[in-house]
Amino acid sequence: MECIGSESDSCEGKNLNNTEENCTKDESDKLTEPSECKIYKKDIVENIDDTNSLSNATDSEETIDMKVIYNKKKYDVSTKLNTTISDFKKQLQGLLGVPDSMQKLMYKGLLQDNQTISSSGIIKGSKIMLVGSTLNDVLAVSSVSKQDVVEMEKASTSKEPLCKQKIHRKVLDKGIPEDAMPGIRNLKEGLPSTPLSGMLNKHGGKVRLTFKLESDQLWLGTKERTEKLPMGSIKSVMSEPIEDHEEYHILGLQLGPTEASRYWIYWVPAQFVDAIKDAVLGKWQYF
Repeated sequence: MECIGSESDSCEGKNLNNTEENCTKDESDKLTEPSECKIYKKDIVENIDDTNSLSNATDSEETIDMKVIYNKKKYDVSTKLNTTISDFKKQLQGLLGVPDSMQKLMYKGLLQDNQTISSSGIIKGSKIMLVGSTLNDVLAVSSVSKQDVVEMEKASTSKEPLCKQKIHRKVLDKGIPEDAMPGIRNLKEGLPSTPLSGMLNKHGGKVRLTFKLESDQLWLGTKERTEKLPMGSIKSVMSEPIEDHEEYHILGLQLGPTEASRYWIYWVPAQFVDAIKDAVLGKWQYF
């Protein structure tokens, strides 16, 4: 900003007959008069930019309240506008116990991890739908009794083949399911284009495996429900041929840290076992 005095501020141009005293007096009288000020456009723009930057920084730090709907229940949640959806999922994991890798958040469509609360259009009072399963929900599909846990602990310290252990004999003694897919020993094949079906869980219930490689998920389907498991939530995969029926395997998905966290599947066609392990552990094969 530049201030320029008025033309009358100077004695220059006055009559030469004016005395120095009169000139000094005139100048003194005009000190109280307002000066003409010029404010350059550049100064205005810079001031506006500074104000906007301060406003944006304040907005990004603003905390808003919203509602998250999960299993037909509403939860009041507060978070900052600049929080990413990925970090927000971690916040919900601590609140609801649903692993962030098993969450899907819906608000006017599926929210992406790299979005922020602000960029996704979420505002104060918004309702966000959470779809996901806790580890306990997944294990409930193949619930384990105290007796089963005892038998598993005994089996883990035994070198006895899986197919001869009591906990597995309960299912195997029923024989090969009528709708089991054909098994072929000593052969390795890629995953079929259709789900693997005709298998059983530890309760003798039907199990279907659907591999969604494009979304890195394994869909574990039973008559009652379908659980969509991120591949990363499966710690390991173990398998063993079934004695006298080596064209089929017993397969265990390690979903947690203990023996009781294994989800057992019976009568898995032998030719697909390696492809299943590769898909779950990250070595995808496309055939």
